[in-house]
Formats: sequence, C-alpha cells, structure tokens
Amino acid sequence: MSIAVFSQEDTQKKVVNKGKFFVYWGWNWSSYSGSDIHFKGNNYDFTLRDVQAQDTPSKFSFSKYFGITNLTKPQTNARIGYFFKENYTISIGVDHMKYVVNNDQFVNIDGEISLGNNTYNGVYTGQEVQLTEDFLRLEHTDGLNYINVQLYRFDDISRWFGLYSESFQINLTEGFGAGILYPKTDTTLLGQERHDDYHISGFGLSAGAGLNITFLKHFFIQADLKAGYINMPNVKISTNASDSASQDFFFLQNNILIGGKFRL
Repeated sequence: MSIAVFSQEDTQKKVVNKGKFFVYWGWNWSSYSGSDIHFKGNNYDFTLRDVQAQDTPSKFSFSKYFGITNLTKPQTNARIGYFFKENYTISIGVDHMKYVVNNDQFVNIDGEISLGNNTYNGVYTGQEVQLTEDFLRLEHTDGLNYINVQLYRFDDISRWFGLYSESFQINLTEGFGAGILYPKTDTTLLGQERHDDYHISGFGLSAGAGLNITFLKHFFIQADLKAGYINMPNVKISTNASDSASQDFFFLQNNILIGGKFRL
C-alpha cells in the first residue's frame, strides 16, 4: 500500500512586462498657482504680480471627447512608452493643458509703460491695475503643451486584494518627468494687435502617481495625479522679436487615461 500526500498552495502565474510597449490617451483637469508675469518690449518693461489663471475643460459630450476631428479640443494627455525592465518604464508624451489668465482681476504692477498716447503710460511701483480687455488678454489655450519624457515604476498589487489572475491586475505607478513647453499663446497686450502662435517657451518638471487597472491582459484604465513646475522665460506675444513675456508657476493635474500594452 502506498499513500500519496499532496500539498496545495495558492500560486499566481507571473505577468511579464519587460519588453512590452504601452500607449494611452486621456483627459486632464488642471489647476495653477499664481504667477508673476514679466512683459518686455521696445516701449514697456513691467511685471504683473501674482496673476491668477485657470484651465478650460470642455463640457462633456461624446463628439467632443471621442470625435476624431475634436481630439485636441478637450484637455488631453497622450503617451507611448516601453517597459525596459520588469517594473520600470520610459515614455514620451504630451500633456495638452490649457491656461487662461482670469479676466478683469486686480493685480499689482511694477515697471514702466510708454506707448505713445496709451491710457496706461506711466511708472508703476506696486499700484493696482485691473486686467480689462484693453490692458491684457493672455491664454495658452491650444494649449500649454508640456512635451515630456517620464521614468516611472510599475508594481502589481493585486495580491493585496486577494486577486491572483493573469487577466486582471491592479497596479501602482509612480515616477517623474521633464520636458519642454511648446504653447500656442493667444495674447492681446495694451491695445496692440492680437498675436496667436506656437513657440518653444521654456521647460517643465513633474512627478506623479497613479492607479492602473489592467484587464484582458492588454487593456487598462488609469487614474493619475501629477504635480509640476513650469518655467517659461520666452513667451512669444507679438510678431516683433523684441516683445516677450516670462513667467513660472506650479500646476496640479488630475488625469483619466485609457490604453493598452503589447509586445511587438
């Protein structure tokens, strides 16, 4: 007579990420810190203090958020990346945020304006001015365009919830990024001709974390929170090369993303 003894244990078939590519598309809702904006040209050199701005997310409709001809109208995020190690990704993408200086707010001004017979000519040392239509309209609305490279870590935490499936995983992802700012800046300053153009204006740094839910092995939904710093020393505000603006500020981004990962 022989007796066979079997030992059973929970096992999880390991999901291998190394060597996979991933892509995603999604939408962001952003907020910004106050910013000192410095304007400089042939007949003016002044700074507006603690200027407040907001984003402009599109009101939801299927055609605006999923229509091929409207892809850049909402505030969007697009990225392609690669798992160069099991738990690490390198990627490049665009955070298409929108930044609008709040209309008609009151701010303090320092500097000088001498534009012929302009109403705002004078020397300023901290006086208050209202940003009305004839003084300033400034938007990075097509958009702020943070083009960046990210290095992120990726960890499967499914076992924390008692899940052991090859087809369904819950993942944490976190890391940092850096890149350039390529905004399309729509500006009307001191009654001069409106200007609206793309221009490489500065750089950005960011860090973030997210929760990724992968299903059917290849598809995922991800919620991200990203914070960062933007510095733009060379914002194009007119066709005159001597005219420019500069500013820096912090941002906070909430993102909802959909995508897939695959092996070529």
